[in-house]
Amino acid sequence: MGDMTVPWFTSAMGEFDRRVRGVRPEQWHNATPCTEWDVRALVNHVVTEQLWAPLLLDGATVEDVGDRFDGDQLGDDPLLAWASAAAAAQEAFAAPGALRRFVELSSGRRPAERYCQEMTLDLTVHAWDLARGIQVPERLDEELVGHVLAFIGPHIEQLAGTGLFAPPVVVGDDADAQTRLVALLGRHP
Repeated sequence: MGDMTVPWFTSAMGEFDRRVRGVRPEQWHNATPCTEWDVRALVNHVVTEQLWAPLLLDGATVEDVGDRFDGDQLGDDPLLAWASAAAAAQEAFAAPGALRRFVELSSGRRPAERYCQEMTLDLTVHAWDLARGIQVPERLDEELVGHVLAFIGPHIEQLAGTGLFAPPVVVGDDADAQTRLVALLGRHP
């Protein structure tokens, strides 16, 4: 079957892409489940994450990149900024041998394959956040959600310690996979 890391990343990117293309002009300042971010700040965060990927996969360190991507990366055309950054990240992860490399993150050295999985998690949960922010259907691809849930299961305590996500929200034992995923990442489903 081959390695599915990049295809899962592509799937998550597609989920986010569908939502960002659905943002209407009056929705850029809508609130999102990320309390400190409105829709524009959330999209800017995801665009910035994609901009970092090619540089990190090419061997740059956080210090090398510095503050290059601080501030607004969306400019006057957020959709173009997203499409350009997404294409560059997709190309970087799909390059021959890219997943066998290591990247230097602020949290330390990490296998590029794990970094891609973390980026997949980020895109997936933020696709849900964006859907909620612009009031469109929040349902994500079931297989993608199952994959991300399986990936974070063993790492949930480590993720909780990073402060990147709010504390998990308690849901019922009968909750579906998507509800469990967003709740584990501190979202109220």
